[in-house]
Order: sequence, then structure tokens, then C-alpha cells
Amino acid sequence: MTTSGGSSVPAAAERRRKVLVVEDDPHIAHVISTNLRDQSYDVAMAVTGPDALAHVQSHHVELIVLDVMLPGLDGFEVCEQIRRRPDNIPVLMLTARTAELDRLLGLALGADDYLAKPFGVRELLARVKALFRRADALTSPSARAAPPVVATRSFAIDVQRHTVLLNGRPVELTGKEFDLLLEFARNPGRAYTRSQLLDLVWGYGHQMYGHTVNSHINRLRAKIEVDAARPQYVQTVRGVGYRFVDTDEPAG
Repeated sequence: MTTSGGSSVPAAAERRRKVLVVEDDPHIAHVISTNLRDQSYDVAMAVTGPDALAHVQSHHVELIVLDVMLPGLDGFEVCEQIRRRPDNIPVLMLTARTAELDRLLGLALGADDYLAKPFGVRELLARVKALFRRADALTSPSARAAPPVVATRSFAIDVQRHTVLLNGRPVELTGKEFDLLLEFARNPGRAYTRSQLLDLVWGYGHQMYGHTVNSHINRLRAKIEVDAARPQYVQTVRGVGYRFVDTDEPAG
């Protein structure tokens, strides 16, 4: 589970991205941290939930690789507390559990991605890179130059404050739910495939992870639709995927 040394060395001027690895298994922690450092990430370690929260409180962290099964507080509890912070740190959850319910719980609590053990190092590094690429896109000059508030007939989405008003009422969304709604609202009427949404919102477009989009769409609908079974805003396009509609016309 190692990568070849020296095959991907960043330019000298490129800053080292700060990653916190939260894992209580010494072997797995060593493998993850070694390979991340080989890719020139600046890696810090924590072995308990409380240690992870304390580190985030006192240090600048740009991404967290978070195991679920931890002493003190489990990864779900840690992720939930991290999501109460305003900085929206990307979280990649790791777990030996494979139950769909566990995966959905992690995503519902605000995890940006989810990787089940055992996993390949290349897959882990690809997910980390994708999360950083997505975070960079959200803070790029073009993103900063975009209107700070995206407004539709029913929604006012404040990009910088990460807040959403639906007909003047606040809606509490997780990070990925917010990103999905923002992508839709910026392109009303566009039909997206699941792969396109994975690429645009998560930073990768593998067909095998299409269920991730479905679960997030379902939770987004539960929060913004009057009747999630008959959605007005996020509509299903048969044979394609989804589109956002917010006009004076009733949903078809």
C-alpha cells in the first residue's frame, strides 16, 4: 500500500496542504500519513475524537481524513461537530463498516466523501486530490468574482456566508447539499447526469458512486420541497438525471 517515491513532486513554490489524519489503528495511520507525505502534504495525526477536535480548534486544517471507529468520540460525532464550524473543512470518512445506513449517516452529517476499508492507497490519494480541487474551485478568482448571492424566484443563496433562504425562511443544509443547490440554481433548467454532478460537486465522476448523488438529492428534497415525493424544484429527468426548476409555472 505504498506509492512510488518521487513520481509526483510539486513545484518548490507550491505550498504544502495541511491534512489531519484521525485514525487509531497504528498500521493504517502510518500507511495513510506516509503516502500523503510522499505527495508533499503536511500531515498531522490524531488517534481519538477529542484529540481531533482539539487539533482543529488550535491549528489550521485544510482537509480531514476521519475514521469512524474512534475512542472518546466516534467519527460521526466528530464530523457533526466540525460541521458546526464556519470554515467548512472537507472531510473524507474512513470505515470498516459497509452497511448502507452507516455510509448514509456519515454523508448526512456533512462528510464530503466516504471510503470503506480495505481501500487502495491510489484511491485514497485520488479522493484527497479531488476534495482539494473542489475546495480550490470554490475559492478561485472566478468563483470570488461571481455574484455573492445567487437569487431565483424562491431562493436566495449567499455563497460566502453559506446560507440559504427559501421564500425568506432559512434552510439548514450540509456542505454538499448546499453545493448541489448552488450548482442547480446557477444553471436552472439544465439537465445533469449523476456523473456530471459527481464531477462538478464532488470532484470525481465515477459511475459506481452514482448512489451518492441520489442520497444527497433525496435529503435536499426533504429540506426544500413541500412534498419530496412530488418535487417542485429538484426534478427527475427520466433517463438522464436531475434538473432545477423555479418559475411561476407549476411543476409538471
